[in-house]
Amino acid sequence: MKASGEELVEALRRSLKEIQRLKQANQRSADRAREPIAIVGIGCRYPGGVRSARDLGRLVADGVDALGAFPVNRGWDLDALFHPDPDHAGTTYAREGGFLHDADGFDAEFFGISPREALGMDPQQRLLLEVAWETLEHAGIDPAGLRGTATGVFVGALTSEYGPRLHEPTAGYDGYLLTGSTLSVASGRISYVLGLEGPAITVDTACSSSLVAIHLAVQALRRGECELALAGGVTVMATPGMYVEFARQRGLAPDGRCKSFAAAADGTGWGEGAGMLLLERLSDARRLGHPVLAVIRGTAVNQDGASNGLTAPNGPSQQRVIRAALAEAGLAAAEVDAVEAHGTGTTLGDPIEAQAILATYGQDRPADRPLWLGSLKSNIGHTMAAAGVGGVIKMVMAMERGVLPRTLHVDEPSPHVDWSEGSVSLLAESRVWPGGGRPRRAGVSSFGISGTNAHLILEEAPVVSEGSPVIGGDGLGAGAGAGAGMGAGVGGVSAGSSLVVWPLSARSEEALREQARRLGGYLADRRDADVVAVAHGLATGRAHFAHRAVIVDPMVGGVEQVVGVGESVVGGALGAVAEGRVHPGVVYGRVSAQGPGKTVFVFPGQGSQQAGMGLELYDTFEVFRGALDECDRALGAHTGWSVVQVLRGGAGAPTLAGAEVVQPVLFAVMVSLARLWRSWGIVPDAV
Repeated sequence: MKASGEELVEALRRSLKEIQRLKQANQRSADRAREPIAIVGIGCRYPGGVRSARDLGRLVADGVDALGAFPVNRGWDLDALFHPDPDHAGTTYAREGGFLHDADGFDAEFFGISPREALGMDPQQRLLLEVAWETLEHAGIDPAGLRGTATGVFVGALTSEYGPRLHEPTAGYDGYLLTGSTLSVASGRISYVLGLEGPAITVDTACSSSLVAIHLAVQALRRGECELALAGGVTVMATPGMYVEFARQRGLAPDGRCKSFAAAADGTGWGEGAGMLLLERLSDARRLGHPVLAVIRGTAVNQDGASNGLTAPNGPSQQRVIRAALAEAGLAAAEVDAVEAHGTGTTLGDPIEAQAILATYGQDRPADRPLWLGSLKSNIGHTMAAAGVGGVIKMVMAMERGVLPRTLHVDEPSPHVDWSEGSVSLLAESRVWPGGGRPRRAGVSSFGISGTNAHLILEEAPVVSEGSPVIGGDGLGAGAGAGAGMGAGVGGVSAGSSLVVWPLSARSEEALREQARRLGGYLADRRDADVVAVAHGLATGRAHFAHRAVIVDPMVGGVEQVVGVGESVVGGALGAVAEGRVHPGVVYGRVSAQGPGKTVFVFPGQGSQQAGMGLELYDTFEVFRGALDECDRALGAHTGWSVVQVLRGGAGAPTLAGAEVVQPVLFAVMVSLARLWRSWGIVPDAV
């Protein structure tokens, strides 16, 4: 039987709708595949006392050379290790580098790890745990609150030669050597300790490891394999093996300094460090109100293949990886302002890298807008698996400051590079980084001795029209030794009134004092900080620990009153906590060893009522208003009158005189108050 004309039209209409639906679905899929990835948190440790992104930004802005003598706490025979002859077996002719001299410090108890197991753990694993915790807190996220979530961990790491080999006798940590030294556990242990259920991957592509880890994290977020991702890298040299091996190859700079792209370049210099980013799809970061520090627009990874040598860099491959990253970002080379280069300071690698940058970024640029070139390695040395992420952090802070920092140790540009082949200039001096017309953008390169190359396109954070981000801790999280365990305890904010509450907590009294000292230092140059945002971050973005202090001060005093007038925090409420002193604006407390127990609400039945109670909360807070309206509707079905009208003294409403009115109204107000407290993080959702 033939279909009627109306049936044919209807079938065609359905087909067109389905085609449109499929087109929209394909477009959403394509958009997600290239969605910008937001950096919402940063944690790091690098030479020169760097314990936060802000520290690293300050170090490069001030032009600090953070290299120094070999560490004395690792059992190295320093007298026998040095020899000026490169051919002298088992020695190195360089005796300076960028070291984390406190890499042996670790608060094992904070992470629930026994002393024996901690002794068997590679220091790189210990450092990653601390930095991962700090990164989450920097984003205003309670690390304990991510348990069971699809959060991924992507770590770049190299074998550190820590401890004996598996078949050799151990010194008191039998049974822990395998998990303590296996690279896969570097990422897996973070997931285990925090209860994260997204992908956990450790990457070893030599010196490009951390940038490759970031690339994998970006791809996993875009594919929906995880909702959040910790990504970065770590390097701690447990032995001087890298110095001895590179001395044989004559690849070390005698003074230990990387003179990136300079005529004086004479080899690389080693450094140590750890860096971690918390990544999230930009749309999710905006929806959840997480602070966007910068945006990753595109990443790319490739390999040299059968090129001019296993360990030799390959210029054409470097050009291809740069172009691939630009293509994924949807940008032209001229739309990028600067490149944080690999820049190891070797006479072979630097000219090859510079020529690749000239051939890509140096073409078709306005004469007055060259590509600016620099390298963090000139400040802290080549931190190997932590180098790429360090370059990203450096450029995030440079975007925030609006200044491109100078590259150290540049006498003049390398004569082995034909700088006339493109518009590229070496950052021998710092330069203002103009903003305005379009976002600031930078490329970051990392190339591994394995032949694996990585490039990343970074863009400054989009302008937010309204709302203040919750502050991060700038390194106010778990630290080595006494500084560890400084999460915030319970507390809240009384916004819209004249009171602000700053809660602090830690695993021990000493750590609590350190938490106060660090917060005071963070705010020392931020006297105009939003005290409500600070309070909200401390109340909801920190874990809850046993030793607690709550600072309660009028908002009219602002940060000046809480911190204390002048450069020192001593004299203010934070100074009192830092010294363990009594202060009228500080309340101390401690949760019992049995834990905090369960929260119980005891509502007054009668006698505490007053006219107009709760109306200011009702008019100020949506959460309180919603709860009271809900109670009003539920009670009104039985009483025949309105709770809200009773509180407002409305015409025809009963007064707070009899028990039949007082008790329902008090119940409604108390339930609404409890709901408000929960929204502030004062009490758990389930009680």
